[in-house]
Amino acid sequence: MGSLHHKIGACRKRGKELTQSPENSTDGRCRVVIERVSPEIDCSRFAIKRVVGETVTVEANVFADGHDQVGCQILYWREGAAPQSAPMKPVGNDRWRGEFTVDKIGSYEYSVEGWIDRFRTWRSDLEKRVAAGQDVRVDLLVGVELIDRAAARAAGDDAQLLRQWARRIREDDDKSAAALALHEELLAVIERYPDRDLATRYEKTLNIVVDREKARFSTWYEVFPRSCSPQPGRHGTLHDCEAWLPYIASMGFDVVYLSPIHPIGRAFRKGKNNSIAAQPDDVGSPWAIGSEEGGHKSVHPELGTLDDFRRFVSKAEEHGLEVALDIAFQCTPDHPYVREHPDWFRARPDGTIQYAENPPKKYQDIYPLNFETADWRSLWQELKSVFQFWIDQGVRIFRVDNPHTKPFGFWEWVIGEIKRQHPDVLFLAEAFTRPHVMYRLAKLGFSQSYTYFSWRNTKQELTDYFSELTQTELREYFRPNLWPNTPDILPEYLQVGGRAAFMVRLILAATIGANYGIYGPAFELCENMPLHPGSEEYLNSEKYELKCRDLKSKVSLKHLIAKVNRIRKENTALQSNRSLSFHETDNPALICYSKTTEDLSNVVIVVVNLDSFHAQSGWVNIDLETIGLDANHAFQAHDLLGEGYFLWQGARNYVELVPESLPAHILGLRRWVRTERDFDYYL
Repeated sequence: MGSLHHKIGACRKRGKELTQSPENSTDGRCRVVIERVSPEIDCSRFAIKRVVGETVTVEANVFADGHDQVGCQILYWREGAAPQSAPMKPVGNDRWRGEFTVDKIGSYEYSVEGWIDRFRTWRSDLEKRVAAGQDVRVDLLVGVELIDRAAARAAGDDAQLLRQWARRIREDDDKSAAALALHEELLAVIERYPDRDLATRYEKTLNIVVDREKARFSTWYEVFPRSCSPQPGRHGTLHDCEAWLPYIASMGFDVVYLSPIHPIGRAFRKGKNNSIAAQPDDVGSPWAIGSEEGGHKSVHPELGTLDDFRRFVSKAEEHGLEVALDIAFQCTPDHPYVREHPDWFRARPDGTIQYAENPPKKYQDIYPLNFETADWRSLWQELKSVFQFWIDQGVRIFRVDNPHTKPFGFWEWVIGEIKRQHPDVLFLAEAFTRPHVMYRLAKLGFSQSYTYFSWRNTKQELTDYFSELTQTELREYFRPNLWPNTPDILPEYLQVGGRAAFMVRLILAATIGANYGIYGPAFELCENMPLHPGSEEYLNSEKYELKCRDLKSKVSLKHLIAKVNRIRKENTALQSNRSLSFHETDNPALICYSKTTEDLSNVVIVVVNLDSFHAQSGWVNIDLETIGLDANHAFQAHDLLGEGYFLWQGARNYVELVPESLPAHILGLRRWVRTERDFDYYL
C-alpha cells in the first residue's frame, strides 16, 4: 500500500531551527536574504500549473546587509534531471524577476539563489572613485584579483580572455587600466561565472505540474450516447454515437465528453423528470451506476461492448476528437460493490444502507461511498483502479462528478498516483460549490475546473469574477472551464432570453475562457424549457429519458458555433487566459475585453451586447497600452464574426450591436504603418 500509510496533507516542517551555538548554525558568512518568492502557493504546499512551452516568471526580494550589490538566479529542474539556471534582473526596491520555459510534461521544481556580487560592487565603487579623481591603483589591483578568480571559474576561451584582461589592467597606466576595468564586455564575461561559494538558497523548493496543451486550450461537447439513435424511442449505442462524430468535429470541438456509460441500476430507478415511480420502459439516470451487468469498469449492455468503446475512442481520434469520460464515484443498490464490500457504505440504525440526500431531496437510487470506512485503503486502491482501467482503454481525460463530496486527501493521492504513471492524463472538476473548496480541489491536482460562469450575467459580475480568476494568484493553479449550460443547469438567462441569449453566452464562454464546453445538442438547438418556474432543471430532462433530436433544425446555432471555434483556433490570443483585460464602456449593457499574445503579434478585442432583447450602442474606451497600440495612429478592426471592417482611431470608439442578428464583435486588430510608397498594414 506504500504511501497510503502516510497521512495525506500533513504539515511539512520548513526552515532551519535556531540554535544557541554558532558552530551548529548555517554558515554565518552567507549574507543574502531571499523573501516573498512568487509564484508560491500556500507556503510551497502546492504546485503551480503550466503547459508545455509556457514560461514561468519568478519574482523575489533579494538583498543583503550593507552596500554590497547582489546577484541572483532561478534554479529549476525537471524531476530526475540536472538543474538549470535562468538569470534574474532587478525591477526596483530589491525586487528581482526572471523566467524560464518548461518544455516537457511532468513535474518540475524551482528555487531562487542569491549571492554577494563582489565584482559589480567593486566596479560601482571604482566608477565613483574615477569620477572623483582619486588614486585608484590599489583598487585596480583588487579588481585584478577578482578577475583572476573569475578566470579560475571560467572555461575555454573565456578563461584565457579574462587572464589577458587581468594582465593588461595590471600593466597599463591607471587611466587606461580603469577604462579597461569598466568595459561592458568584461562585465558580461565575468557575469557568466559568478562567485557563488557563499550563495544563499531559498529555504523552500517549489513545484510545477506541467500538462499538455489541452489543459490550457480545449473545446468540449457533451453528449449522451444513448440519445444518439436516429430512431425515436430506441436506445442509442456507441455505434450510433460514432455516427455523430463528424457532426461534432464539424463545429470545431476537440473533446467529446460522454455521460457515464456504465450499467444503470434497477432498484429505486428514477422515472422521467426524476419521478420516484419509474415505468417499465424508463431508462434511469446514467449517474445511477451499477447493476448485475457490472459497475464502474463495465459498459451498459444497451450501449455496446468494451470493444465498441475502444473503437469509438479510435474513431474519435480520426476526427480530431479526444474522448473525455465521466467518472462518478457513487453506486446504486445493485452495484457489485454493495454486495462485495458492504463496509464501503454507511449503514443506518435499522440495518439499511444510507442513500444520498440533499434535504428535502432524496436520491434512493444512489448510495454514497463511505470514505470513513475502516477499509479505506482498499477503497482508495479500487477507485484508482477505475481510472487505470479506462486509461488502458485509451481515455486520457476524465470529468469527475461532484469531487467536493469526496475527501481532499483522496484526490491529492489518486491524481498524484495517476499522473506519476500517466502525466498526460487530465482531470476536470465538476464542483459547483463554495469558492475555497473549488480552489482547494484545483490545488490538489485537478487540471481544469467548472466555474460560476453560468450565473455571472452582468458586466460587473463578469468583470469582477474573471479578473479574480485571471489576474490574481488563482491563475497559477486554477484553470477555468466555462459552460453556458449542463444537463443539471439551465440558467434563467437562457430560459428567458431566446435564441440571442444562447448566442451571447456562447461568445462569452468561447472568448473569455480558453477552455469551454456546451451540453449539446440541447445548446445549439436552444432548448430552454425549465421543469417549473424558478427551477434550473430541464423539463423532460435527458438525465432520465431518451431524446431524439433533429440536428438539421433551422434554429440550430451549429454554424455560429463552428465559426466561433474556428476563430479560437486561428487566433492564438484566445488560447490562453493570462492576458485577459477588461476595457471601459459607457453602457453597462456592453462589455469589452481583449486578449493578446505575449509579443502582441495577435490582438483580439471582443465587445458583447449582454441584453438579448434590445439593440445597444455606446462608446468603448480601450486601454491602448495594454494591447500595444499608439494613440496617434489609426488601426483596422476586422470583425472576425460579422466580417465587417472598421477604421478606429485612438482609445474611444463607437459600437452598436443588435442581438437577434449578431450580438457581438470579435475584432482582430491590424496596425497601420507608413511604408515608403503609401500606407500598409500588418496583422
